[in-house]
Amino acid sequence: MIAQELISQLIQPLRTSDTGEQALTYMQIYHLKHLPIVNNELLLGTISEEDITVNPLEDAIGSFPLSLNKAYVRQSDHLFEVMSVMADHKLSAIPVVDQKDNYLGIITLEDLIQFYARSFSFSEPGGIIVLEINKTDYSLAEISRIIESEHASVLSSFLTHDETSQRIYVTLKTNQIDTKHLEATLERFGYTIKATFSEEGYFESMQDHYDAFLHYLNV
Repeated sequence: MIAQELISQLIQPLRTSDTGEQALTYMQIYHLKHLPIVNNELLLGTISEEDITVNPLEDAIGSFPLSLNKAYVRQSDHLFEVMSVMADHKLSAIPVVDQKDNYLGIITLEDLIQFYARSFSFSEPGGIIVLEINKTDYSLAEISRIIESEHASVLSSFLTHDETSQRIYVTLKTNQIDTKHLEATLERFGYTIKATFSEEGYFESMQDHYDAFLHYLNV
């Protein structure tokens, strides 16, 4: 999945001629705290609600003495790059540009979460296992074979990299609610179990993190 496939066509960017009051109205309509400013299809940057409220609302946003957030992603960037940029800049939406820096649209935090939920088989019952392994030892085929030997299956998976080492974390969604026998088998094959979650516990943990992030953004 790349950025181009998640672009929202329903949310319009701001123009430099829009007033602060108009910009706030659009943010309320879209339930966002950030919107891009575009001039002749060229992305100028992203403005926040806070940027607007400290200036006269009747004035055009193009006249505001701002240092706009210049964060963006390209249409060919992977979903994980999109997530990384949004998290680093604490944005509720990120603009997408083409190779010539022309504005194409935005991706919202809600878009990302909905895609993530669909991709990780949240609707399927099961349990979560997180493995910690060396990058050079990673083989999803081998892990799947081990799990299938216990009459179970991997519904979905994703990787998290440890930037300070050569270790990676492999998060597995299995079709088994009780994963104890899978954990024992994986450990027997030399895998380190970093964490496990019941379906309910994992979703509660993710919901807590999501709620905390939204609270931080004040969305």
